Amino acid sequence: MVGSVVEAEQFVSTKPNANGVMAAQILSVPEFDLAAVIAEPVPPLATTDTNLWEEDEEKKIVLGRNIHTSSLEVTEPEPNDDLTGDKDAYMASVLARYRKTLMERTKHHLGYPYNLDFDYGALAQLQHFSINNLGDPFIESNYGVHSRQFEVGVLDWFARLWELEKDEYWGYITNCGTEGNLHGILVGREVLPDGVLYASRETHYSIFKAARMYRMDCVKIDTLVSGEIDCADFKARLLQNKDKPAIVNVNIGTTVKGAVDDLDLVIQTLEECGFSHDRFYIHCDGALFGLMMPFVKRAPKVSFKKPIGSVSVSGHKFVGCPMPCGVQITRIEHINALSRNVEYLASRDATIMGSRNGHAPIFLWYTLNKKGYKGFQKEVQKCLRNAHYLKDRLIEAGISAMLNELSSTVVFERPADEEFVRRWQLACQGNIAHVVVMPNVTIDKLDDFLNELTEHRAAWFQAGKTQPCVESDIGRENCLCPLHK
Repeated sequence: MVGSVVEAEQFVSTKPNANGVMAAQILSVPEFDLAAVIAEPVPPLATTDTNLWEEDEEKKIVLGRNIHTSSLEVTEPEPNDDLTGDKDAYMASVLARYRKTLMERTKHHLGYPYNLDFDYGALAQLQHFSINNLGDPFIESNYGVHSRQFEVGVLDWFARLWELEKDEYWGYITNCGTEGNLHGILVGREVLPDGVLYASRETHYSIFKAARMYRMDCVKIDTLVSGEIDCADFKARLLQNKDKPAIVNVNIGTTVKGAVDDLDLVIQTLEECGFSHDRFYIHCDGALFGLMMPFVKRAPKVSFKKPIGSVSVSGHKFVGCPMPCGVQITRIEHINALSRNVEYLASRDATIMGSRNGHAPIFLWYTLNKKGYKGFQKEVQKCLRNAHYLKDRLIEAGISAMLNELSSTVVFERPADEEFVRRWQLACQGNIAHVVVMPNVTIDKLDDFLNELTEHRAAWFQAGKTQPCVESDIGRENCLCPLHK
């Protein structure tokens, strides 16, 4: 159980005794709190009967305060540690227990879009190398310990997926999904320097971060109940700024509801408002579903055969890379507006970061080769099937729930107990929470979650809690509160 105190473990150490003879000695590791290993900067639990679905001033995150929720102290080794090995043994014990904590946390992980089902044991042999992909992936720099050959292979795979020829694209493996969005919006800004950025209100926060970083005019567009961009409001906003080019973020799966913006309708709206193709730039944020949607029957296609400027996906989400990373692809004619020569590298650079993780492309290359298109298609079908199972079970239990047609993100009423939310690592917003069904989420795991949820929910209601109304969040047809049941 996370947060419980583990009894002190013992290990054998050798130290010289009073006569200078090496002797075995039993040492104890101090009691170790598993909670001290997991840094979860969450507000303290409410101690009153405050309605958990209402904004609570005491629970707001306060910036500028260095609150140590947990810390593993770094201490200096003893002078004779090379002889005794005490520090190595202690650190080994700490790491062993941390591994147990990770296993427990992985077991109860449902709210964030990470595929935790992977095995990269074959790549352990590479951990001894500092692999750094500096500069342009297509130009070799003076630094020779790189993985560009893997990186370009991965980029070629994604370019084919999104229907862009090898000589027509430029891209790179990013350090995270946010970097892909920052890069996509930056390219749009460089291509259309006076452009206005348009993004729906349910867009990932990184897009609005990009607007602040680049000092761009940003217009937030209303959304439908599904979370999809409202193209009627989009049209009205475009007409208010007809004199300026448009830089548009299109969501291929929104953060909370998993909604997919209608790319074709967005393009049609731009054209109807008089924006020629040289006066708009579209970045597609496909962090999670950008890799899933190509394998969903009847799903609209994200393709560079349409007038889009860039697409980004995360590598640590559906793919299942063990470290944060992503893929960013844009048209090669756009990148010259961004790239600069770097003599120090003997290369050109058009990336956001300088040093880039050279291990990430190898992990992505390994997975793409191992699974292939058919493997991903099977995993997508499994995720969608299990997501429908979860939604149906929630509704059967009388719990308000919604699942968008092209998504594996199941949205439901927010649990009334924040401890339960933390235990299952649920992502919450206002009155709703969600479970993102990834390949590692099995029916058995969903059953465990559902059983716990229904059991706790009965206790919450006995304690005086009432079922929240989520009509405004997921629509009247999906709300099972007493008013709409």
